[in-house]
Amino acid sequence: MKLSRRMILQGAGGLAFAVANFRMEALAQAQPTAAAAEVPPILFVHGNGDYDALWMTTLWRMESNGIARDRMMAINFTNPSARTDDAVEQANRSSTEDQRRELAAAITELKRRTGAARVALVGNSRGGNSIRNVVKNGGSGDVSHAVLCGTPNHGVFALDDLLGSEFNGRGAFLRGLNEGDSEVTPGTAFLTLRSDGMDKYAQPDGRFMGKPGVPTNVTAEGPELKGATNLVLGTIDHRETAYHPRAFREIYKFIAGREPARIAITPEPTVRLSGLVTGVVDGVPTNRPVTGAMVEVHHVDRESGERKGDVVYRATTGADGRWGAAAVDPASPLEIVLTSPDAPTTHFYRSPFPRSSDVVHLRAARPFIPADKDAGAVVIMSRPRGYFGLPRDTVLLDGREPADVHPGVPTDATATLRLPASEVGRNVVAQFNEERIVARAWPASENRIAVAELTY
Repeated sequence: MKLSRRMILQGAGGLAFAVANFRMEALAQAQPTAAAAEVPPILFVHGNGDYDALWMTTLWRMESNGIARDRMMAINFTNPSARTDDAVEQANRSSTEDQRRELAAAITELKRRTGAARVALVGNSRGGNSIRNVVKNGGSGDVSHAVLCGTPNHGVFALDDLLGSEFNGRGAFLRGLNEGDSEVTPGTAFLTLRSDGMDKYAQPDGRFMGKPGVPTNVTAEGPELKGATNLVLGTIDHRETAYHPRAFREIYKFIAGREPARIAITPEPTVRLSGLVTGVVDGVPTNRPVTGAMVEVHHVDRESGERKGDVVYRATTGADGRWGAAAVDPASPLEIVLTSPDAPTTHFYRSPFPRSSDVVHLRAARPFIPADKDAGAVVIMSRPRGYFGLPRDTVLLDGREPADVHPGVPTDATATLRLPASEVGRNVVAQFNEERIVARAWPASENRIAVAELTY
């Protein structure tokens, strides 16, 4: 069943898609309702190399529509990156079977915690592979709804090379999931959400992967499944198929059976933040906890980015890698400083947090690379819930379009500014469309990197 909502979704359609709609008169927390209690518990599943914190704004929107926080969970796969060959063990990477087992255990835990007979699963990218795998291999009785957002259901490519790759449409893993007249498992309701041409992992030509002119044998329709409800969200990117307000609307409607009451996030008067510190092992991101990492939280001035008052929170992680809870002003931007072993000290500059969260996941910035060797300071603009480069985007770092952002080619979630030593200590404005964050240029000589992390 294929339903295109392109015309509806490309316009606002009267819905408050603007995330910045944090009116102070709406500070009362949304309360769980009887109708919300009928919604099954929801487990959110991240993609390749990613982490639970990407679902933060989705969790906030669910809460703003009365879904109780304790009826939702976001998994952190231990080793979130896929193997090159699914059948060959590879350090710090996971197989499809590894992910199936971890997801099955998370489903069991959410059912235990809520007492529900079945749960709904929502996954982005590789997370959808894991959802399909667990549902097809014994889990359909536990899963009422499966929402697959930008999942490469027919591969990122479909070639006779690299047949062991989980992302090869001709490989054993995807052929096994897609065999038969229907590509979904009976008993579970399936929804796919996809882009109308700007998902870099659903392209007929390899240019989005750095291989122009090489046919992938995959099209923009690659994420669709025979037997599922398949929706087109318009011209959005790979991660936006899961984390954009348009995606939230369809996720909520499919699971709850009705329109959400609101798209904008309802702020809370008191905000407490906590999360997990993880790291990179031999160049591969993992979600294993990091012991002995120092986390500091500061309020900063909205216009200058300078710290205001005393430190809000300071602590060192234990064996569980957890930090927090830090009580913060919901109207104030933050600087979160992460001093993690064997990694650059990372200064995260964040827009205000309108609601509390226990998934403020911190992973140190990448180590300095050869391109940084002559820089006095390195400032990274990060958009973890999407990519830069769509034609609609305004991306400015230090008042100009970053050199590593190419309009019309959404290839990365980060953009980098390298400043000479004479400009160390200055404040840099990172702007993506209407969101603006001020970051300080810290000296690279002290092994420090600034990250302006754009929430939306």
